[in-house]
Formats: sequence, C-alpha cells, structure tokens
Amino acid sequence: MDFVLVHGACHDGGHFQAVAELLRGQGHRVWCPTLKGNRPEDDRRAATLEDAIASLIEYFEENALTDVVLLGHSWGGMVITAAADRLKPGTVRRLIYFSAFVPNPDESLLDMCPPHYQALFRQMGEADGAVLFPWPVFREAFVNDGTVEQAKSLFDSLNPHPFHTMADPVRLSRAPAEMMVGKSFLYCTEDIGLPHSTPFHPRLSEKLGLYRLVTMPGSHSTFLTNPKLLASKIIEAGRD
Repeated sequence: MDFVLVHGACHDGGHFQAVAELLRGQGHRVWCPTLKGNRPEDDRRAATLEDAIASLIEYFEENALTDVVLLGHSWGGMVITAAADRLKPGTVRRLIYFSAFVPNPDESLLDMCPPHYQALFRQMGEADGAVLFPWPVFREAFVNDGTVEQAKSLFDSLNPHPFHTMADPVRLSRAPAEMMVGKSFLYCTEDIGLPHSTPFHPRLSEKLGLYRLVTMPGSHSTFLTNPKLLASKIIEAGRD
C-alpha cells in the first residue's frame, strides 16, 4: 500500500518518520509531508486552513500520487477531509482518522473542542497568531503513556501552530459521511487529548457514516511511544 501520513497541530512530517520506516520495512511506500503553516519559513499569523489544504493537494500533484491511503492525525483530520473532497476520484482509496477531528461543512476545529481548549487557543491566537500546548497539558493529556524524557523530547520539537488553521471553518462540498471513499478511525484507548466527556470516539468518529474502527492502547502520541504497534494498526486500518 501507499500511505501519506499527515501530522497534527504543532507537529511536522518528521514526527512520523519512525512509523514510516516501520511501514517501509514491510514493503509499503510512505510519504510524510509538512503542511504549509508548519514549515520553518512560514508566517504563523498569515497561514490559513485553506493554505494547509492547498499544500497537501499540491504535494499529491507534485509526487503524482494515486490510490493512496491518506491518514490524518488530530488536526490533520481537518485537512485530509478537505483534500479527499477535492482530489480526483481514485487518488485516495481510504481515509484513516488517527485520533483525529472529523469536520462537517463549515465546521472549524475550535467548534469541536471543549470550552477550556477554545478559550486557551483563542487567548494564544489573539496574542501572537499561533498556538503551542503548555507543558503541563502536553505531558498529562498528550503523552500520558510515555516517560517524562519522551514527553520532553517531543515537546522540545514542537513548533507554534497557526491559529487560523484551527479557527477557520472548513470548505467542503459534502459531509464526510457522504464521501464515496473507505474510511477508518484509529482510536487509542488512553488518549485524553480530548476529555473522555467530549471524546474523539464515538463523538467524532460517528460523523464518518460507514467506517472501520481500529483500536489500540496508548495516548495521543503513540507515533512516539509505540510506533511498532501503531504501524501495524495503520496497516489494519488501511487494508481493503
């Protein structure tokens, strides 16, 4: 299979490299783009959700990618939904939402966040146009299955994420449930990146309509804490 792995907020393509190498070791081809807004040279204040979506579509075109399993992690679910809606039929064979946001038309990521995250992200965005998770939140909610050394290493590699890409409503021609493409939701059982009172699954996953559910133990950051198991679950989620 051919996989494109799309990172979440504050991350870049490099965060998926360990998983990508494991997938390649099993004969799969893998691409890990860094989307516009998260590249070192990008203006965080100016970058929009449309910029990020357009950069992924351009990546597909530049690399002549077709028949791809397209995975989005967390915020990346916003981008893969729009890209699948706009790319030519046959370009994407299946979508995998890995602890990811699932938007309907005109929804933003903030719309799907609980009130305390909405307030935190808006406060940061209004201050300097970008969002970066505070260390206590990141440690306890995003890497709760890892060592403090793993969490600190990942935290130190994060980059400020453009606020507009979280606040902008997504432009879609149809809801994900209406898209004629295979869909999978990969759910980590200890993931509290969103509180379990307002969870990724089933609150957001059910918006996919017909989909495959794949589960595994772990936090929001299993690409770091358990890449071997994650790679195997991505293959399970991506198969026909």
